[in-house]
Amino acid sequence: MWLITKFGFFSVVEKPLDQGKDRLTIRARSKNDLLNLRKHYLPSMDYIQDSLDSDYRYRATAPTEDVAKAFMQAVRDIDYSNFKDEVKKQQGNGRASVYGWVWDSLYTIQREEDLRG
Repeated sequence: MWLITKFGFFSVVEKPLDQGKDRLTIRARSKNDLLNLRKHYLPSMDYIQDSLDSDYRYRATAPTEDVAKAFMQAVRDIDYSNFKDEVKKQQGNGRASVYGWVWDSLYTIQREEDLRG
């Protein structure tokens, strides 16, 4: 699952090593994203691993229930009316621009659906 928040971008998956352990792996492109997640929502997150050989350079694991509660709380903390403006405020123009490109790419889904009628 991809989660794009005002404090970071995450890919949350159950890797083979997580199976049967009630854990998930949280992956990120930026170490700061994982640090923000740990600081504000997920203190039980394990050590952040750094690997140049992985698609996502940074990753850590945490109990599945803690991950669910962390992102549930992040939803409860929404207090803004425009996501991209909040990202710009929290993370700056660079990250807001990247999220804008993602928004535009995903808008293709709606355009294609509109063409199909």
